[in-house]
Amino acid sequence: MNMNEVVGRDDLLLITFDTLRYDVAQDAWRKRETPHLAQRLPASGWECRHSPGNFTYSAHAAFFAGFLPTPAQPGRHPRLFALRFPGSETTTEDTCVFDADNLVTGLAQRGYHTICIGGVGFFNKLSPLGNVFPSLFAESCWSPALGVTHPESTANQVRLAVECLERVPAHRRVFLFVNISAVHQPNYIYLAGATTDSLASHRAALRYVDSQLPALFKALERRAAGFGILCSDHGTAYGEDGYRGHRLNHRVVCDVPYAEFRWGQP
Repeated sequence: MNMNEVVGRDDLLLITFDTLRYDVAQDAWRKRETPHLAQRLPASGWECRHSPGNFTYSAHAAFFAGFLPTPAQPGRHPRLFALRFPGSETTTEDTCVFDADNLVTGLAQRGYHTICIGGVGFFNKLSPLGNVFPSLFAESCWSPALGVTHPESTANQVRLAVECLERVPAHRRVFLFVNISAVHQPNYIYLAGATTDSLASHRAALRYVDSQLPALFKALERRAAGFGILCSDHGTAYGEDGYRGHRLNHRVVCDVPYAEFRWGQP
């Protein structure tokens, strides 16, 4: 796909499912537990990719520099987006290259209205660190109702995203970024009777997220044609080889689900 033809013509969407493991996402797809996401995935389900970071901040810093999760096989993999710098070996004629220091600013320079719907703490705007990513966007939103401890966080994020989209004229192109917080710990709140996080509650949180996404997809489809990326920033460990959590380089942390999809195309 030549991203130079997409940028400027289509709305753009990036959803990061914070902490979502590839193995959980793919098995849930295989067992038809995430029907709304399945409609946006290819026939083989999620693609396994390697994250450029093992926790939220490092992964998103890479994403906003044009380094999305890398295909999980050897090779020099061309990138969709890049920031111009000498010596790049993964920039091709199909890569959309920006003369900017981050992807969000580069898209704004091409006429996009940029929107951030925050989720986990690195997007909460409660500290200088929590403002780094939101400050890149023309419009950024966060409240505790969007955060990791609120049981209806995804519903609230989707509702807010739809409201933001509806305020932007249809002729103006939009880049919408949403950091889904529900799958991140604590996720036991999505599994009846659970008192601690586990792979089962991680999966239950994903099912909840899937149930809330249709309104967002419909709002995007009402506007214009578009191109979307769905991915995780990193996984997390639940006791594998003695590890728990993330910010470590275990396979269950490094392997992430990834998908691209289009809407409104002829």
